[in-house]
Amino acid sequence: MKEHKPKIIVVGTSAGGMQALLKLFAPLPQNLPASIFIVQHISLDSSAPFLVDRLNKHTKLTCKVAVHEEEFEPGTVYFAPPDKHLLLNGTRMLVVKGPRENQFRPAIDPLFRSAAAHHGANVMGIILTGFMSDGVIGMECVKRCGGLTIVQHPDDAEFPVLPENVIRQVELDYVVPVSEMGIIVEELASQPLQESLTVPADIRQEALIAERVMSSATQTSIEDLDKAGSRTAYSCPDCGGGLWELSQEGTIVRYRCHSGHAYSQESLLTGMSNSLEETLWVALRTLEERRNILQKMSQNEFLKNNQRWSAMQDERIDEMKVHIERLRQLLSRSAEEDEEHLTELG
Repeated sequence: MKEHKPKIIVVGTSAGGMQALLKLFAPLPQNLPASIFIVQHISLDSSAPFLVDRLNKHTKLTCKVAVHEEEFEPGTVYFAPPDKHLLLNGTRMLVVKGPRENQFRPAIDPLFRSAAAHHGANVMGIILTGFMSDGVIGMECVKRCGGLTIVQHPDDAEFPVLPENVIRQVELDYVVPVSEMGIIVEELASQPLQESLTVPADIRQEALIAERVMSSATQTSIEDLDKAGSRTAYSCPDCGGGLWELSQEGTIVRYRCHSGHAYSQESLLTGMSNSLEETLWVALRTLEERRNILQKMSQNEFLKNNQRWSAMQDERIDEMKVHIERLRQLLSRSAEEDEEHLTELG
């Protein structure tokens, strides 16, 4: 690499992220010799230009919405738009609507992984406030490729779960409040670029798989997945396809299907729970529809003075009510557990 190329800073956050980003960027100088890329978990109807305008009012850096195939520049912050993944490929950005990772789009892991695969030790990974575990695998990729890792201290985070998950699973360089990050980032960004980049084969291979799937909307070949990992008995919660475990020695376990959906262990469990709940709601609706039909059949038989047949339908209705009540109790219990979990996270 040549010295005029910027350092790469990738930032991942979700709930409470905007306030943390404002604090992080406020002290950074206009001539920072690094390009910054942000993935924040935002809803489909969010306005990326509005969020970028807000950032521009609180920093000397130039903030933009990331654009597909655009070359990135130093001293500039690029924000992933809603419902699009942001990847890096050499000196260009890829902004693509590929399969969800960890049930998010944009997701943090694809950005961090692509940055690590293409820029190795010249990458700085930063995780801020948020929920869930998207970003854990990406941060480990940065670390394994020789990059620097910084996480917001959980006590300083509005939502500490994401920082805590990263701290628990990745060996980090810095765990600090956001107010202390600016000085660290400016100092590290000014260090010389690494000329020799060593990227583990599994990270490079997975980054290429994700880039190909997300950019061309083609499925991953079974051969590529067999080379990258081993088949499991699990099914993808998003598409129902088979899942491959892509863990290598000393790395965090993750899963990927041939359609391109990818998961950490935590996000896979969440996806399975969501699929199970959806199945239970479908079963409940089907049972209630059957009960309604049986009630009409019973009424018709009763009006025809077919008391015996009417009574038989009533018995079937009573059995159906038992199953319906059991499903309602299961769904109610599941909703209570989700509410308790969200309370704990908050």
